[in-house]
Amino acid sequence: MTISIESTNKPEPSDWKRYFSFSTDHKVIGVQYLVTAFLFFLIGGLFAMIVRAELLTPQLDVVDRSLYNGLFTMHGTIMIFLWVFPANVGLANYLVPLMIGARETAFPVVNAIAFWLIPVVGTLLLSSFFLPSGSAQAGWWSYPPVSIQNPSGHLINGEFIWLLAVAISGISSIMGAVNLVTTIFQMRAPGMTFFRMPVYVWTTLSAQLLQLFCLPALTGAAVMLLFDLSLGTDFFSPFKQGDPVIYQHLFWFYSHPAVYVMALPAFGVFSEVIPVFARKPLFGYKTVAVSSLLISAISTLVWVHHMFASATPNWMRIVFMATSMLVAVPTGIKVFAWTATVWRGKLHFQTPMLFALGGVAMFLFAGITGVMLASLPFDIHVNNTYFVVGHFHYVVFNTVTMAIYAGIYYWFPKITGRMYSEGWGKLHFWLTFIGANLNFFPMHPLGLQGMVRRIASYDPQYTGWNAIASLGAFLLGMSTLPFIANIVSSWLRGHKAPNNPWNATGLEWTTSSPPPIENFEEIPTVTSEPYGYGESHRLTVDPS
Repeated sequence: MTISIESTNKPEPSDWKRYFSFSTDHKVIGVQYLVTAFLFFLIGGLFAMIVRAELLTPQLDVVDRSLYNGLFTMHGTIMIFLWVFPANVGLANYLVPLMIGARETAFPVVNAIAFWLIPVVGTLLLSSFFLPSGSAQAGWWSYPPVSIQNPSGHLINGEFIWLLAVAISGISSIMGAVNLVTTIFQMRAPGMTFFRMPVYVWTTLSAQLLQLFCLPALTGAAVMLLFDLSLGTDFFSPFKQGDPVIYQHLFWFYSHPAVYVMALPAFGVFSEVIPVFARKPLFGYKTVAVSSLLISAISTLVWVHHMFASATPNWMRIVFMATSMLVAVPTGIKVFAWTATVWRGKLHFQTPMLFALGGVAMFLFAGITGVMLASLPFDIHVNNTYFVVGHFHYVVFNTVTMAIYAGIYYWFPKITGRMYSEGWGKLHFWLTFIGANLNFFPMHPLGLQGMVRRIASYDPQYTGWNAIASLGAFLLGMSTLPFIANIVSSWLRGHKAPNNPWNATGLEWTTSSPPPIENFEEIPTVTSEPYGYGESHRLTVDPS
């Protein structure tokens, strides 16, 4: 006999102080990650708005070139290492144990340490603006020999701080990956086979396996570059028989798979949200689940397409052009599955669904331009132009950040026990969707016309598209205001949420809102498949 355990749990007492403590509760750590990451998101967004204010006109008239270089370097660094990665890990921390029927993660103390390294990284990066030499100015990729030049003569300069922060961030992410991968492999409830796990757990597992396999390359490269800068070693210095191209290999060996570390959890959110608001089971569940692992595997073989213009041998260019295009196959499987799930579904356009559909639509455009960039002739033509910047932002913001928003709205009732305002949520979506497209679409024609990136002033012929992009950036900045107002007011005074306001499936919806301290009074035994709808298909658990 199978029964639901919805009514057997009591929520954890509300105590705001626990969010400022060294808690080992995965739910507290998840919220700590999300809130901290969003604060850095606001800072990184402010830097972006200053950059776009400078690019509103062709002349250099807002900040000087040194500060401009520092702002765009810190914008990219913060958005990747302090927003997307921590926000994804925050959602995974909160949800994965609940989704697999575990009371806690495998290594709670390691989990807590991994989080508390994030504020350290952020503090280091932002403090570099106050150094006499200024912040790092070599971009978020920090290519040598530019990154190992030290005209100020100070040992502790902006680039030193940047490299130290990235190395610490790498250690934090590796610790988090060890915890999440071990949790998924070892902490699943009885009956929770791999093909009964939600797709979100599959995508989290695939992303964190990439972290374990690829991230040590970047962390090691950052340490080696730090030694070149401060100790006089010659790993990457062309002036001392070092090889800066080796750094590019180490950097991109991680930093291209890092795109999928960011995107895979977004795919997992889409796969959870769309079936619920389409009132249909996820189409091709097992294929979608396995495609996540295929994306991870293939993504480790594509990094050289970022180096087509770096004196790469022709045979290597051809091989990596093919592998770069190949990764579109398992990615396309997911898009077809979401489309088939929506087709003839009973669609409910609530805020999580709007963000999910908007994110999928913009990811489709990002995928098309990604295949274009995988083509060797086209990639060389637009190398180092704004076309690459536009494509990258359609992935990292227009897909991943939209998915994070969708996930926050979707699981907000479970996390807080409160319902958000649907009106404010839809306003937030439309401001974000319109602002994102106005901001990042113009970068594609700019790149095709030849405008190079990483510049503070430009030829007046590019003024029109840049003005549109800057206005979109300002609208995108404004879009965060209704989100902040909605989340804060709803958490404090919102209507109380039922345990399962969406009539969704999954173990996380069988607990109270918010969940109790140990998630489940008794570890459940899973006896049914995921993604069914209607009472006869609800995920059920056997108390025995």
